[in-house]
Amino acid sequence: MSDASTSNAGERIAFIGLGHMGGPMAANLAKAGHAVAAFDLSEAALQRAREAGVTIAPSAAAAVEGASVVISMLPASRHVEALYLGDGDLLARLPAGTLVIDCSTIAPASAQRVAQAAKARGVAMLDAPVSGGTAGAAAGTLTFIVGGEPAVLERARPVLSAMGRNIFHMGDAGAGQVAKLCNNMALGVIMAVTGEALALGVAHGLDPAALSGMMAVSTGRSWATEVCNPWPGVLPNAPASRGYSGGFGNDLMLKDLGLAVEAALGVGAAVPLGELARNLYALNQRAGRGGLDFSSVQQLLVKGE
Repeated sequence: MSDASTSNAGERIAFIGLGHMGGPMAANLAKAGHAVAAFDLSEAALQRAREAGVTIAPSAAAAVEGASVVISMLPASRHVEALYLGDGDLLARLPAGTLVIDCSTIAPASAQRVAQAAKARGVAMLDAPVSGGTAGAAAGTLTFIVGGEPAVLERARPVLSAMGRNIFHMGDAGAGQVAKLCNNMALGVIMAVTGEALALGVAHGLDPAALSGMMAVSTGRSWATEVCNPWPGVLPNAPASRGYSGGFGNDLMLKDLGLAVEAALGVGAAVPLGELARNLYALNQRAGRGGLDFSSVQQLLVKGE
């Protein structure tokens, strides 16, 4: 186990949430020479982090002791608000000047509530959800989609750069969440319509690999055709070719589409395709594929299914 007091890095970092994304992110911070103390409810996650050189704390409160930066990567809005404002009330434990970076994907309104509470206590805060998946988290090539004050982002940039390759400042508090939801709504719609197109072609006797190859160099090209093709066997390294295991879960896509529709309702924006996609992923969940990669929505669209 590493000892945070022995690091010569400029930041002492507390990391809360060591799941499939948070664990590799914390490991990359430790690899970059930062003193990282972390907490998670999962013993298995804690053990993986320990093996990666991260100091393990017995609680979130213990993890933030002496930290100049706090990073969280949690499943949903309720977890983030509980950590910072609820029973955890972590904000009350942080001295003025602490930097908080929440990398969870949550409702923009929730991010704004936490940011307002942080500001009232003199704590600098960014919402910085990520794109790039578990592979990007492990490789340190994530994209950070940031909301908050520009000066705070500049302070956070060296820390974010240890975990990612791209950093986009989208605006004030909550703007990072809005942008992330826009991206994932587009991703969910594109994956579903790619699956629909492939199913149509195969129903007419076309080879799915040949159809995908044509689409990949034509106007129908997308990440869904070139990287995460939903048809089994087309791309050997895609989740579809390993039983839809790994990747970005259907349940997570459903959560993000729900947040996107909720955000749209809040400002009176029309997202009919987003709503239809949400319904498709909900049906895929009911079919028992909630824990599989979201490209498994393809199975809803195959003739005879």
